[in-house]
Amino acid sequence: MRSRLLALAAALSALPLALAAAPSAHAADPTTMTNGFYADPDSSAKRWAAANPGDGRAPAINASVANTPTARWFGSWSGTIGTATGAYVGAADARDKLPLLVAYNIYHRDYCGGHSAGGASSPSAYASWIAQFAGGIAGRPAVVVLEPDSLGDYGCMTQAQIDEREGMLTGALAEFNRQAPNTWVYLDAGNPGWVNAATMAQRLHEAGVRQAHGFSLNVSNYLTTAENTAYGNAVNRELGARYGYTKPFVVDTSRNGNGSNGQWCNPSGRRIGTPTRLGGGAEMLLWIKVPGESDGNCGVGAGSSAGQFLPEVAYKMIYGY
Repeated sequence: MRSRLLALAAALSALPLALAAAPSAHAADPTTMTNGFYADPDSSAKRWAAANPGDGRAPAINASVANTPTARWFGSWSGTIGTATGAYVGAADARDKLPLLVAYNIYHRDYCGGHSAGGASSPSAYASWIAQFAGGIAGRPAVVVLEPDSLGDYGCMTQAQIDEREGMLTGALAEFNRQAPNTWVYLDAGNPGWVNAATMAQRLHEAGVRQAHGFSLNVSNYLTTAENTAYGNAVNRELGARYGYTKPFVVDTSRNGNGSNGQWCNPSGRRIGTPTRLGGGAEMLLWIKVPGESDGNCGVGAGSSAGQFLPEVAYKMIYGY
């Protein structure tokens, strides 16, 4: 780990100032404070495998999905949020593992898409919720992906709504900086098929990404790691040229093993991707969406709700059919 960081520092020192990475909001590196990533013992895949030991699909799902370190998503279903995040990172910390968390409760969540609509009841309610989220983590090491789709989902929003959303995200980042000094926060930046790199760089900057450790790509999507790496590098070129800094990025590889067929909502024929690890063309490759969890009432998940675990989908995703 130390050699990787030294090599990165040497490479950055050779770059022009405009393209040098902006300093992280935190001096601490949570990947060096822990011994590997935390596998959620209560993930939807883990619960299903434990409840269905006699099912012929269970061994494959348990081996290939349920025991892979994957993010836990937090929203209105999580109860008292500071208690929930505190318990989760506490359990990981007790095992000297690095937990992955997703904050998914922004006001007017999925406002234009609708499959995952919901979120906090108002901007002030969100500000309170995210402050408690960060406070629950406190000084323990963690990685947080902040509000998937929030910067890609502008198509039906007014400028006032966009400004309001960007203000909520900026406020959220300030809370993590204030309360969670050993957390790396990645502000979500959609995926390469959604918004061009120049536009996304502007949205990230206006939402305060300079305060974040970095940005996340491909959450709950299927585009290849190579496509996402090229896009992340393009976003960084725009950040550097326009604003004088760049940021690390992570890629959700949980369902991109076969790439995309052009559909985003429960497409058939997809495959699990590279398990959670450091590097791989990005700062980290992460499983952020649990393979087998539905995107909504669509595609091969017809009749399901967003987030529902579908064992047949997970099973087929292991083998790519």
